[in-house]
Amino acid sequence: MQVIDHNTQSKEDWRPGVTTQMRVSSLTGSMQLCIFDQWCTPGLGAPTHLHAVEEVLAVISGRAEIWLGDETSIVVAGQSVLIPAGKKHGFRNIETEGVLHVVATLAAPIFEASYEDRAELSRRYVP
Repeated sequence: MQVIDHNTQSKEDWRPGVTTQMRVSSLTGSMQLCIFDQWCTPGLGAPTHLHAVEEVLAVISGRAEIWLGDETSIVVAGQSVLIPAGKKHGFRNIETEGVLHVVATLAAPIFEASYEDRAELSRRYVP
């Protein structure tokens, strides 16, 4: 049995106002999952993007506006959204104070995303 100590895993600033901590990925021996936390300051989050695999976005604290294609929902702590593979989506912290905390789970051990905004480089988190 492998025990992963999240208290010792580093955090990374993915973009200004968005901090990420990768919990499970190919780096920890996962073969089918990538799980990470993100903390987003007010107004910030993830711009419109897509993944080749399914994703679940779970709000741990705060309130998020999450968009999926043409649909938009306000999602609060204790709620999740299932994002189908290949579907454009994104989210942002809609609070004026406080940090949005989300946990994302992708059905692949390596994080890959393609962004709608060409100024945002495609991102691949690999060992």
